Amino acid sequence: MSDPAAAAPGYGGPALAAWLDRLERLHPRAIELGLERAGAVAARLGLRFDCKVFVVAGTNGKGSTCAMLEAILLAAGYRVGLYTSPHLVHFNERVRIDGVALEDARIVAALEEVDAARGDVSLTYFEFTTLALARILSQAGLDAVILEVGLGGRLDAVNLFDADCAIVTSIDIDHAQWLGESREAIGLEKAHVFRAGRPAICSDPQPPASLVAHAEAIGADLWLFGRDFNYAGDRQQWSWGGRAHRRNSLAYPALRGANQLLNAAGVLAALDALRDALPVPQHAVRRGLAQVELAGRFQVLPGRPSIVLDVAHNPHAAAHLATNLEQMGFFPATWAVFGAMGDKDLDGIIAAMAPVVNHWITVSLPGERAAQGADLAARLRANGIGGEGDRHSVTVAATPVDGLETALGAVHDADRIVVFGSFLTVADVLGRWRRSRG
Repeated sequence: MSDPAAAAPGYGGPALAAWLDRLERLHPRAIELGLERAGAVAARLGLRFDCKVFVVAGTNGKGSTCAMLEAILLAAGYRVGLYTSPHLVHFNERVRIDGVALEDARIVAALEEVDAARGDVSLTYFEFTTLALARILSQAGLDAVILEVGLGGRLDAVNLFDADCAIVTSIDIDHAQWLGESREAIGLEKAHVFRAGRPAICSDPQPPASLVAHAEAIGADLWLFGRDFNYAGDRQQWSWGGRAHRRNSLAYPALRGANQLLNAAGVLAALDALRDALPVPQHAVRRGLAQVELAGRFQVLPGRPSIVLDVAHNPHAAAHLATNLEQMGFFPATWAVFGAMGDKDLDGIIAAMAPVVNHWITVSLPGERAAQGADLAARLRANGIGGEGDRHSVTVAATPVDGLETALGAVHDADRIVVFGSFLTVADVLGRWRRSRG
């Protein structure tokens, strides 16, 4: 898999690393939702976009949606900027112009500009970096920019920017301590990326009533899956239908996973909604879907045994991962390297993955929020996995890379290893794999 920021000069150097280390210590809270502080600094910077803006929110599927939208627009010949988070290996992965991650020097310069503009305003790591990377994109002479929401929607720094078209992917319970403990509460938070009179796409087949009600209350042009757009397919190809247009004989997206057609359908709805401003021919859709890449989302590394990387870190995503694993075919045994944040619904994640995992290797991650490997092992045993008389095994390893080495030392070539959970879990293993390839 190509990666424009992997092991290349100009990426991940000491100047950028020093800045990011400073930003992690600059604000007293890692997460503090609200638009007032970031909005004040954005105003001082005169931050605005003179191109079409897509904003993508949702519980799962945001990264895939952004990647497909970017790939199709690039194939159509447009100049496209992408902002997404979090990154896996290099911070530079968070921002791309025309498909290329930006080098350190450009990012550092933008961070310095934000620092000068903020005065005594305290910003979180996410707010600070969002403003810096948005400033770069706003000055790049783009035709379209794609902005991925970090958390929720209503109070996320990305919501400072008005979307010409907003997409909400799936909606499920995650980050409940900030967004609410029901799909209705979380759906309302995400619905706030919609704007009056502008296309508002929801690709969740069962959208919360709160999302629909908010879109209707503000007068957004709401496109619902199953009502305003849909898809159908067979083993060879699929087709998409919208309010007045169809796209037929499409190849399946290069991204793996049973849920990718749903994400692709939302992307095509967004493009159809803005077709007058950004017309996209059929050949660009086909080429974009064929060429799209996204690390860490059901990514299968080459070679044997099969190694699957997936950032499934909530029950909804874990259920999709389990389905995708079941559809891969037969493997004598599946080994899971599992690391996660302690504030996630760990029991829900375990329940979703338990039917497809034979052997568990739990690992520790850095940071105060992270669950330790021993704690995850205890949670597995509390769920009846790996206890006396159970055929499943549970092993504890220090880090994700250590967990992978443990699995590689025990598996047969015909077995399968799945590395999943937090972005940090996948990043550790993906970084090791990239380094091994030179």
